[in-house]
Amino acid sequence: MEKTYYTLDEMLDEDLGKIGTPQRDAFESTVQEEIRAYHIGEAIRKARQERSMTQEQLGELMGVKKARVSKIENGHNITISTMARAFKAMGIPASLNLGGIQVAL
Repeated sequence: MEKTYYTLDEMLDEDLGKIGTPQRDAFESTVQEEIRAYHIGEAIRKARQERSMTQEQLGELMGVKKARVSKIENGHNITISTMARAFKAMGIPASLNLGGIQVAL
């Protein structure tokens, strides 16, 4: 019996519909949000490590527990407020570009 192989896009088309359908667009949007959160968490981790800080030390400066810092660095529940507190705790000036408007964190 011959095996049939499918690409990820083919499977997503079958399960969620083609790109442009509401369910597929919602899925793609969620994936993109999670990827951005992961990259932000990685930036926070890298900055912490460059300063030779432990998660516990950063947590103390932010007023949160080590477990929360771990979740942040893994991209879970990152808010603008959380980003601001993390970068401020490490003495890193940070800003967001929101549609051409720079917002300091």
